[in-house]
Amino acid sequence: MNFSRSPSPAPPLVDHASFCPMCGGACRPVMEGLFDERFGAPGAFAIVECSHCGLEQTWPRPAASELKELYERFYNAGIRPDSAYRGLRERFFTSGLYRLWLLWDGDMGFHGRRRAGRLLDVGCNEGRGLSLYADNGFQVEGLELNESAAALARQRGFRVHTAPLEQFRPREPFDVVVLANVLEHAWDPVQMLAEVRRLLRPQGEVWISCPNAASFWRRVFGRAWINWHVPFHLWHFSPATLQMVLKRAGYEITALDTFTPSLWMAQSLCVSLAAREGRTNRVMRSAPMAAGLTLTARALVLPWFRHLNLSLTGDCLIVTARGQEG
Repeated sequence: MNFSRSPSPAPPLVDHASFCPMCGGACRPVMEGLFDERFGAPGAFAIVECSHCGLEQTWPRPAASELKELYERFYNAGIRPDSAYRGLRERFFTSGLYRLWLLWDGDMGFHGRRRAGRLLDVGCNEGRGLSLYADNGFQVEGLELNESAAALARQRGFRVHTAPLEQFRPREPFDVVVLANVLEHAWDPVQMLAEVRRLLRPQGEVWISCPNAASFWRRVFGRAWINWHVPFHLWHFSPATLQMVLKRAGYEITALDTFTPSLWMAQSLCVSLAAREGRTNRVMRSAPMAAGLTLTARALVLPWFRHLNLSLTGDCLIVTARGQEG
C-alpha cells in the first residue's frame, strides 16, 4: 500500500551533495520532486539526509528573507477570517466535544498535563493551546510573530507578545516553554533551543512536538506525507536526530513518545487525492471532507496505535527535556 502521488515533472534538484549545518557531513537526497501541497507556494524541493549524523533537511533551503515573504504571501493566506471552514473549525476547537476528542485523539501532545506554574507557548497562533493550558492550571503567555493571529489570541484574554524569540525579555522566567510544531520551522533549531533555555527557570522544561521523520506513515504515503510541508518545514527530526540537536543545545530528554493524530493521516490522504503544484489544496479546507477522512483514519490507525507508539514510529514526536546541569 502506497499513496504517494506522482513526482513533480521538474528536473532533479539535487545533482551534487549539500552539507549538513549541524556536523558538516555530506548529504544525499532521500526524497525528490516535492512541492507546497497546502498553499501553492512556488518551487520544487528535495529532502536530503546527512550521511554522518542522519539529520534530514529541506533542500534547497530558502534564505531567511525569502522565508519571511513566503509566510506573508502563502501561509494560511487562503483562509479568510470569515470563511465557513475557519468558522466551523473555531466552533469545534472551543467546544466540549473537542475536549472529549482530545481524550481519544488530537494533535496536541500536552493537553492532559495539569499543574501550576508559568508557561510560554511559542508560536501560539490564535490561542487554542493557551486555552487548554490555562484550563489545566498554568499561568500562560504566548509568543506569536503573526500580528493578526496574536490579536485574535488577545481577544480571548491572553497576554501575547509579538517580539522575535531572541529579543523577548520576560519579567520573570517560565517553568515550561512549549514548542508545538515549531522547531521544524526554525532557521537554526539549536539557536532556538538556546534562546528557550534562557527563558526557563532552573529545572524548567521545554515541551516539544514535531513530525517524526522515522514515522511508519512516511513510508506509506511517500511524497504525499503531509509532514514534508516544504518549504516551511526546514528540518525533519527522528528520535535520534532530535536528541542530538537537544544535546547540542544543552538539554537532556526526560520523556519521549510518539503519537499519530488521525487529522494528520486525513491530511496525507487529501494530498494523495488532490494536491496540485502551484495550487491551494481546497480538499483540505472542506470541513465535511476533513471530518470524514479524520474519522476514517482514526478507525484505520486504531489497531496500529500501541505498536507504533512502542516502536517510536508514530507520526508525531512528543518530547520533554530539561537543561543539563553544569
